[in-house]
Parts: sequence; C-alpha cells; structure tokens
Amino acid sequence: MIQRIAEYRERYYNALAGRESLAILITEAEVPEHVYNSNAIENSTLTLEETEKILNQVALDRYISEREIFEARNLARVVGYISGKASEKELDREMIKLLHRMLMANIDDTIAGRFRQSGEYVRVGSHIASPPEQIEELIQSMLYEYMALFDSVHIIKRLARLHLTFENIHPFNDGNGRIGRVIVNYILLREGYVPVNIKFVDRSRYYEAFREFDREAKTAIMEEILFKALTNSYHKRLAYLEGKKIMTLGEYARKMNLSHSNLLNKANRQTIEAFLEKGIWKIGI
Repeated sequence: MIQRIAEYRERYYNALAGRESLAILITEAEVPEHVYNSNAIENSTLTLEETEKILNQVALDRYISEREIFEARNLARVVGYISGKASEKELDREMIKLLHRMLMANIDDTIAGRFRQSGEYVRVGSHIASPPEQIEELIQSMLYEYMALFDSVHIIKRLARLHLTFENIHPFNDGNGRIGRVIVNYILLREGYVPVNIKFVDRSRYYEAFREFDREAKTAIMEEILFKALTNSYHKRLAYLEGKKIMTLGEYARKMNLSHSNLLNKANRQTIEAFLEKGIWKIGI
C-alpha cells in the first residue's frame, strides 16, 4: 500500500508539470460527485444529476426541500474552499468549526460553527457520542495524536484513525459525517496528495469500518477504504495528465478480448489502473 501510493504520487507530480490548469479542471469537475456521494451517505434523496443541476442553478423536475438544496450548495462551497485554504493553514479546532459554519449556513444557524454544548447528547446507531463537556479536549487530543505520528506512520493509517476518532466523538449536533470527510481531504491536500471521494456505493463497507473501530478499536477497514479511494483518484488524474486514451471498462474488455466481469473485480480491488467516474468504470490506455 505504502509503495503504490508513493509511486502514484511521484508519477502525478511528474505528469503535473505544465498541466496544472488541467489538474484544476479535473478537481473542479469532481465537485458535484463529491457533494452527491457525501450527501447520499447521509441519506440525501438527491441524484447526481439533480446535484449538478442545483450547483449549476438549473431548474429541477421535482420538488426538492430547501434543506437539501442548501446541503448541496453549502457542501460544494466547503469543498471549493478547502482546495485553496488547506495549503495556507494547518487544520485546528477553529478551522473545523469554520467549515461546519459554512456547511450548516441557512440550514440551522443555531448549531452552525459550534461543538455540542451542555445537555446536547447524540446517538449514532447504538453508539453514544462523547459528552459535550469533553469535546474540545478530545478534538485537540485527536489533532495532537495525528501530528505526533506524522513522521512514523503512513498518512493512510493516520487518516483512518483520525476520521474514525472524529466520528466517534461526533462533536456537532449535525453534519459530522460530511465535515469528517471534508477534513480527510483537507489533510490530504495539505500534505501534497490528491483529494478522495468516498462513494455512496461503498456506504455499507464504510459504516462497517465504524463498527470495527467501535467494537475493537481497529482501523483496517477504513484504511482499505481510504487506500482504494486514493488510488482511484490517482488513476483518474494520471489517465488525464499522462494523455492516455480514456474508455469505459466495457470498451476496454472488448478491445483487449478480456473478461469484463474479471476486469470489474480488479477495478473494485484497485489492482488495475481503473477509476470510477459518475458511476462508470473507466481506464486510460
């Protein structure tokens, strides 16, 4: 895992030279997918197409609640904001609160930008989140632990533990999942990696990672999820930046006379340089 990520990262920076504007376009084009997937994980009813229409201010074909419209627009704003801000400022408690304030604006301004206060308890499934009085200290400890492991533990392992810890604390009354995934990308960008998009299709496995952490304090499943999301992101960018011909996996299977189902299995395991874009597996050749 460590070797593959290092190799992709080096290839990416080599391919990036002179193509920085293309890399920016790729990241900007991904915003609707990021918003759709992250909101869908939290039970939003919006489709990817509807999310794109909302972000492009195009009329929708059905009634959408004002909350879901703001959830899409606000999250898109947060995703765009961290693309530039992550390189300028280290992640701290105040930045986490600022991102939450942006996310919850016009949705619930009474809880936007602040951690849970005395008497505000939350339950996620069978898990009772940390007491409000402990949140400030727990978040600070989470950030300290992450930095303490900076030189000795690979970023995937550090991020998996940080993300699981953040969701275990559940510091906000609402929006914890979306902010938690934003934080993952904030750190990746700050440390010179590419952003990841945890897909709605992986939702059941994603939630299993939290159950594993809650039961056994283990991070293996989340590491697997983040590793696959990061390789997927690199595969996509390398295909574009290295000027490869991009085709669907189905087209590739026919062209190379290979089993499509076998290729799909390899793509899901990320053992070939395939990437999922708008729900379609693609590959560059």
